[in-house]
Amino acid sequence: MSQHLSYPERCIIERLLNSGKNYAEIARQIERSKSTVMREVKKNVVVFGVNPEHNNCANFIGCQERYLCDYGRKTSCFTKCKNCAIEDCSTLCNKFRNYHCDKLEKPPYVCNGCINMRRCRHMQHRYYIANKAEFFAHRNWADSRKGVHADDKTLSELNLLLTPLIKQGQSVNHILAAHADEIALSEKTVYNYIDSGLLDVRNIDLPKKVAYRRRRKKIKSNAECACRKGRSYEEFNKYVSQEKSRFIVEMDTVKSKRGSSKTLLTMIFRETSFMLIFLMPDGTQDSVTEVFDYLTDVLGLPLFKKLFPVILTDNGPEFKNPEALEFTEHGTRRTNIFYCDPLASWQKPHVENNHKLIRRILPKGTNFEYLTQKDVNLIANHINSVAREIYENETPFDRLDKRCFRKLLERLDLQLVPPDSVNLTPNLIKK
Repeated sequence: MSQHLSYPERCIIERLLNSGKNYAEIARQIERSKSTVMREVKKNVVVFGVNPEHNNCANFIGCQERYLCDYGRKTSCFTKCKNCAIEDCSTLCNKFRNYHCDKLEKPPYVCNGCINMRRCRHMQHRYYIANKAEFFAHRNWADSRKGVHADDKTLSELNLLLTPLIKQGQSVNHILAAHADEIALSEKTVYNYIDSGLLDVRNIDLPKKVAYRRRRKKIKSNAECACRKGRSYEEFNKYVSQEKSRFIVEMDTVKSKRGSSKTLLTMIFRETSFMLIFLMPDGTQDSVTEVFDYLTDVLGLPLFKKLFPVILTDNGPEFKNPEALEFTEHGTRRTNIFYCDPLASWQKPHVENNHKLIRRILPKGTNFEYLTQKDVNLIANHINSVAREIYENETPFDRLDKRCFRKLLERLDLQLVPPDSVNLTPNLIKK
């Protein structure tokens, strides 16, 4: 059945209303819900007669009263008092009797089928007429497809709110999530306004729209790297299904420009997309191991094992010493390292997607030599404060278990950034 009422159905509604049927009986006749019929009638009602707010006197039709006001008596005007636009005869005429129709305030809200229709003296009558309703419906469908419905004031207010926040690097989704009470528009509508040039923001100001390339086929190698034995992506899936670990961490690195040795180590918790970033002096195995040792020291071995039980990373040379990462210097196991398949970075999508946010702040070709760990923590704070559509517009901070991560947040100085202060542009880190 079509979502919209057809013209034959509207004719049936009009005929049954004229015969005095109620909404429930009409709904059963056309096999629609009662509320659908009620909305149809109230939405497409046709009004005939004088506006009752002008003069709602029960004697309006046959009234011949003149000269009720001083002006009329002095000038002998020829206008009947009931039609006067200057004086209100209801305050001057002792014959005025307010007419009120109780039937229009209850179903069916129209005059169709009223037994008093011929002798009714109400100044305004309301009818449901099928051909008029069909005309109104088609006109509304056409109007809904004509483009922008917002007036100039609404567009101006939207422009004042959106433009500075997008200039800070915030996405449209993040802004709508933070200002849901102020912007009653969908994300698609906002993008349409921007495409149409109705706002000061242009497409060039928006975060880059990423076109995903076709995934490459897995390259099978007869000689697996020694460090991957027992730690492949297949083994990772098997281990996760058996152990049912709550926290799964994806790990990767972000390189500086050529000629600079400093490197960022990124770790992201799959469950919440919460990301940790560490500044390393270089991208070597020893530097990665030092980060693991640092986290073990500040958190303690039991908490480290709880938060980082499983880590999935790629096949970069900096991660090719899994034993140093899995075990402390005293030989105690602290985590389990697994590797993605070669050329299959899509197997750790969370950390790869967050790298796009990092690159908004630190574009490719940026020199990391001027960065400090305090700067890196600031970047992490802003990225972790971005509302995520996949999490119903909650931020990674919102989804974090504060009891488990309290010590980690305190030691790394990580804290939520207010929605309007989130900045994902190079202006966040200026040196």
